[in-house]
Amino acid sequence: MKKFILTFAAAAAIAMSVSAEYPAWLHLGRYAGENKALQATQNNGDRVIFLGNSITEHWKIKHGEFFENHPNFVCRGISGETTCQFLNRFREDVINNNPAVVIINGGTNDIAENTGTYNADFTFGNIVSMAQLAKANGIKVILTSVLPVEYYGWNLAITDAPDKIKALNARIKKYADEKGITYVDYYEAMAMPNGAINPDYSQDGVHPVPAGYEVMESIIVPVIEKELKKK
Repeated sequence: MKKFILTFAAAAAIAMSVSAEYPAWLHLGRYAGENKALQATQNNGDRVIFLGNSITEHWKIKHGEFFENHPNFVCRGISGETTCQFLNRFREDVINNNPAVVIINGGTNDIAENTGTYNADFTFGNIVSMAQLAKANGIKVILTSVLPVEYYGWNLAITDAPDKIKALNARIKKYADEKGITYVDYYEAMAMPNGAINPDYSQDGVHPVPAGYEVMESIIVPVIEKELKKK
């Protein structure tokens, strides 16, 4: 057996890596305070968590009355995130908050390559893993379509966003149908023929304006109410 000599510098590096916090890009502490406060409140069994990226986070910022009018709805969106980041914080921001329902809206930043080259299998796998984690913890799942996007202003190298979005949406819907999971399609109500988002619903081609959120709300609320009525 080859003798292994651990230098002082190496030992110090290992100690630092063990004691260090999780990488900042995982955003595990972003909602720590809000989660603690939420967990201290009464849970009436109708808690609904919206998990997502900037589209979800901006929902509360740009059309906050939606959450104000539905105090059981909880926003857990973080701008810029991809589905691998959702998955890493799923326990902290979803499971530990004991919701009745989780709504997962993700994938657009994967396609925009915010955290690396887009791999459709990895993105789809992250969504499946979250659905499986939710169901294993008695949480009803609503999977939603990626919103239409013609191009990403921050990454113009992505020239086939509409095709990738359509393919991912079809895959999510197929999985939901096979597993008896509810699927909500925002895409068809918001898309132009070329795959862009209707300009009435967005100023930058990616993020909804209040009129866009009103469309999404009209679609999602009846579905949530139906899910909450299920035994």
